[in-house]
This record gives sequence, structure tokens and C-alpha cells, in this order.
Amino acid sequence: MDSWPPAVLTPVPREAVEAGDGWRAAEFAELFGTIGKDGIAGKTGEALRLRDWQKALLDHLFARDADGGLLAQTALIGMPRKNGKSALASAAIGLYSLIAEGIDGGEVIAVAAEKDQARIVFNEAKRMIEGSELSEIVTVYKDSLYVPATHSVFKVVSAEAYSKEGLNPSRVIMDELHAHKNRDLFDVFSLAMGNRGKIGQLVAITTAGVKSDSTGKDSIAYGLYQYGKKVASGEVVDPSFFMAWWEADADADHRDPETWRAANPGFDDLVSAADFESAVRRTPEPEFRTKRLNQWVSSAEAWLPTGAWAAREGVFDWSGREIILAVDGSFSGDSTVIVGCTVPDGDELPHVFLVRAWEKDLDFDGDDWRVDIADVEATVLEFCASHRVREVVFDPFRWARTMQALDDHGLPVVEFPQSPSRMIKACAKLFDAVTNEGLTHDGNPTLARHFDNAIVKMTPAGPHVKKDSRNSPRKIDAAVSAIMAHDRAIFGIMEEVVPQFFY
Repeated sequence: MDSWPPAVLTPVPREAVEAGDGWRAAEFAELFGTIGKDGIAGKTGEALRLRDWQKALLDHLFARDADGGLLAQTALIGMPRKNGKSALASAAIGLYSLIAEGIDGGEVIAVAAEKDQARIVFNEAKRMIEGSELSEIVTVYKDSLYVPATHSVFKVVSAEAYSKEGLNPSRVIMDELHAHKNRDLFDVFSLAMGNRGKIGQLVAITTAGVKSDSTGKDSIAYGLYQYGKKVASGEVVDPSFFMAWWEADADADHRDPETWRAANPGFDDLVSAADFESAVRRTPEPEFRTKRLNQWVSSAEAWLPTGAWAAREGVFDWSGREIILAVDGSFSGDSTVIVGCTVPDGDELPHVFLVRAWEKDLDFDGDDWRVDIADVEATVLEFCASHRVREVVFDPFRWARTMQALDDHGLPVVEFPQSPSRMIKACAKLFDAVTNEGLTHDGNPTLARHFDNAIVKMTPAGPHVKKDSRNSPRKIDAAVSAIMAHDRAIFGIMEEVVPQFFY
């Protein structure tokens, strides 16, 4: 099955898949679903035929726990446009939930940023009802489908979040989440499902879009995508969140048919190769990457070349080696990271590894959450007690009290002021080491994510690693710690690197 798994897939236990009813949803969709428009997938009115990757997706989406409850209460499904998501959402998710999932008083809601977009899924479901024997058990209205036998309803609603109070949905189908101006609508429906427990599920189906919303913060779609990557990598354990995301590699040639095939599960099946050949010639590259390759495209320039950091992952036994520890944290107190780097011995390469990270969880932690500084100090003391630490590096601007406390314990504390001139040189050294196979690292997902978040911004002194905006929730503290640790680890070994080459 070439189209499964997708590029990013959160873990779902096999026993939960086997206990689920994805197979029933697929059978229901093929029994009552029909094609709405002539196309490469078939003729109007022909029976819907689900592909193996679609069935696997339903198996994971409808996975259930030992008590029969849905494993995932929130699901994010991302795929490029024209891969059959509307038919899948209407028949195998919406209509199945309304009629065959076995919920009395079910409330299925189709919603999107614009009502016309939400009507796409609803109208597909309505058409399938009217064209089959299901019309005998479902009453069809303009904006709703009603099943008298179970008092269940399928509604389409407009996007004004304030008017959704009082709804009690059992399943929400949120189409094109990337288009939402902010997270209000998502939050309203997430809270509205609270009384449903594990029979409730919000399914957001979308293509990629902009990273920031109207507030300047991460858009709800990009925020969930980032969270899903954490769950998929094991950085966060959350079986209640499911994500399946098809996308091309960030550095893939957008003109290559193999790139199109990798990103589109329905390539040359549900969507024609000729359509891509035409679109790639008439569509600007950022738009093509977003809509046809499902990539999050940013106007900001990433610091490291795509894939460069991941390529330097390696196993290294650093027991007994001299180590530089570097500590960096946000001024607001919502993130602090300790990173270590071995001091090279002879021809050895320096090895970068994450010691510990404290990071605010925006979904759960309140505005008063702060990093426990005493815990940071205790972690440094414990590490130094069991390893050969040459230096413990801090930017004194934020850590003067901690530096003094650790110095009083006899630790080798070193100041590393993060002035532009010093950081630019240190950034250049690490960039050179990454791109020229001059270091290895432990593959820690937090470290990788913070490097992915780091972008290049110009300063009077030259290019500098920064966050994409001052208020961005996308942290880079682990990357900054690694830059400081690496710079001190190779001090006196590596010749100074001219920084201009990496911008």
C-alpha cells in the first residue's frame, strides 16, 4: 500500500484498531456512497470505492479502547486538495456517524470557516441520502438530516463561534481548518463535546495553509500540526489525539512527479498526473507547495538547510568525556533548555545532546506557568556530580542569580553574553559543522523542533538566528543552547568561520 502510512502518523495500538469499527464505516460508505461528479475516479452516480489507504485511515480514526470508547477525541487529517476528502468525510464519517455508529441522539455537525465550505461535506451527504434507500429512514431538510428512529441529526452551521453555544455534538467535521481566522470556533466545538465523553470526536480535515492567524500567533491548524508531530515522534504521549498528514519532504523538487506522488495518496488515481503537469506551470511555487504538496510555506528563511540537522544524528558514547553544558531560557519564563556538547578529543567530532527541557504547554498550562528555576539548578548540579563538565555556560542577562548560586557550589560557570557579534560567529560555526559533517547529535525531537523553528534575520552586525516573531510560541531555546555549547566545546580548536556564507 504505497499511500500508507502518510508522512506523519501518530501511534495507534494494533489492539485499538482491531477493536474499532473503521471497517464498518468503510463498508457503509461503499454500500451507500456514490460519486458526485464525473472524473478520474469514476462517473456520476457510480458506487464509491474506497482505496486501501482510505480504509487504513478509517481504521485508525475509529480505533477504540477496551471499553468501546473512541481512542481519539481530536483528529487532524491533512492531505493536498483533490484527494477525495469530501466524499470520505461525508459518507464514511458523517453519514456513518448519523446512521450506523449506534448513537441515539447523535448530533453530527459540519462546519468550516465559511458556511459555503461547510456545505460541501453536508451537500455530499444530502445527495447520497436522496439517491439511495437511506431516504426512507432519513428526513431531509435544507440544512439538516434527521433520523426519527434515533433522534439523531446531521447539521451544517455557519462559522460565527458565538452562536454555537448550546450544541452537544457527538461528531464534528471541521473542513479546511487552515482557513480559520483564529481558534475560537475550534475551541467552542471542543468544549461543546465535553458531555459526550468517548463517543465524541472532532475531526478536522484540511490542507496546509498559513502558520499564523489574525492574532499573530500560530494558527489553530498549524498549532495542531506541530502538536501532532510531537505525538508522532514520541515527544508527547497523547492517545486522545490522532493525526495523519500527507506531505512532501520540505526540500523536495516541487516539479518532480515523484514528489507529487509522495505527497498525494490519490495521485494518478483520484487526481490525474496531467492536472499536476498543468498546475505546476501556472501556479506560483509557494501556492503549489501549500495546496498540492501540503507543505507549510513560510516567508521567513529557515536557518539550517532542510534535512541537514536530521542527517547528523548519530550514536556516541560520551561517558567519561569532557562536556560543555549550556542553558538558555525565554525571558517570559515559559521555556528553558539545557544542552550538552562533548569537547572533541583528537579527531573526534563534537556530539550535541539534550539534557532536559522545560516548556510551557499552551493547551494545558495557564498564563502564570513559569519554569521552576530551582529545578533547573538542581538538574545542573546533579549532572555535574556524575559527569566531567568543563564549563556551565549562561547568558548572564537572565541568569545572574542562578550563576552565582552554582558558582557558590564550586561549578565552573562561564558567561556567554548573547551579543549579536558573538552569536553570529557562534551560529556560523555550528552551521558549518552541520552542513559539513562536523558534528553529531542524539536525535532528540525537542532539539530538532527548536532547530526547525529557528530562522535567519538580518541585524546591523549580520545574519542572526531568531524566532520568526517576538511573540511566536515556536521556541528556539534548545537551538540557542546548542549553539553556545558547541561554540565553547570547539573553542581554540576550530578556526574562526566567516558568517556571511549562510544567508
